Amino acid sequence: MLDERKLDVLRAIVEDYVATHEPVGSKTLVDRHNLGVSPATVRNDMAALEEEGYITQPHTSAGRIPTDAGYRLFVDKLSTVKTLSAAEKKAISSFLGGAVDLDDVVRRTVRLLAQITRQVAIVQYPTLTRSSVRHVEVVTMTPRRMLLVLITSTGRVEQRIVEAPDDVDEQLVADLRSRLNTALTGKRLTDAATSLAGLPETFPPTDRALVAAIVTTLLEAFTDEGEQRIAVGGAANLTRYGDDFERNVKPVLEALEEHVILLKLLGEATHPQTLTVRIGHENPYEELATTSVVATGYGSKSEALATLGIVGPTHMDYPSTMGAVRAVARYVSQILADS
Repeated sequence: MLDERKLDVLRAIVEDYVATHEPVGSKTLVDRHNLGVSPATVRNDMAALEEEGYITQPHTSAGRIPTDAGYRLFVDKLSTVKTLSAAEKKAISSFLGGAVDLDDVVRRTVRLLAQITRQVAIVQYPTLTRSSVRHVEVVTMTPRRMLLVLITSTGRVEQRIVEAPDDVDEQLVADLRSRLNTALTGKRLTDAATSLAGLPETFPPTDRALVAAIVTTLLEAFTDEGEQRIAVGGAANLTRYGDDFERNVKPVLEALEEHVILLKLLGEATHPQTLTVRIGHENPYEELATTSVVATGYGSKSEALATLGIVGPTHMDYPSTMGAVRAVARYVSQILADS
């Protein structure tokens, strides 16, 4: 276990390296930070930190830089999540509050997260399996054509057309609308099949075939595989890696094109109250060994409907980035709850 003084030295090294991207020496630490000890003591502490694997010397006669283990200790024990200013909170609320539908919420969120963290932002669309039914609408478009509209608790809207063999009576449409909402409103989409199982038999025999077709169409909408969608923004922020494109940036760009990888990275952030931080080689993909992922769930207080987060270099500003990810997730959760 490291004593408090060595932890202070590690904190100072991480903060300076994140700010300058240059190896940090003992004299620099003494000049910039109020450590209360001599340069010789700082050198001894740095030697101990290096021996423990928390910092390393990249070049001969150079200062030290943090290792993945050093960043991990910094995040776990040393850093505090930075809170956003009142102006930043107001700007986020205003920007996200202007969204007109779920797609717009996701687009605005990924753009905002990329801008305020200066990292690559990733936002998963709310999954249908974690959603419930808010409302079902049945609208007559022509005497033989109906529009089914499904609105979920996340604000997602699914629309389907159903063709009838004969003209549809408006009273049947009104009755169908009422019974569908009675059976489904507030129910999980995963329970829809059970809720609708006996619905056609509650209608007169002449109407059952049409009602069964509508039930089938709704169930198809509930199981739409399009739910595993994600939005990615801010790839240009990878230029902050510097000039070493082939070794660092290019593999990351290629990995970001694989949405399966991104979904797996975000998939561990399953609770809206918890931030997940994966640093460097903690990521399961070698292409992302020079990056860190900060993610969290968004949705209700007890359950995440989906996840969002950022991918950036390991030398990111963790307190600010973690604070931004957490704040944006909370605002998105509130918008979905109020929509």
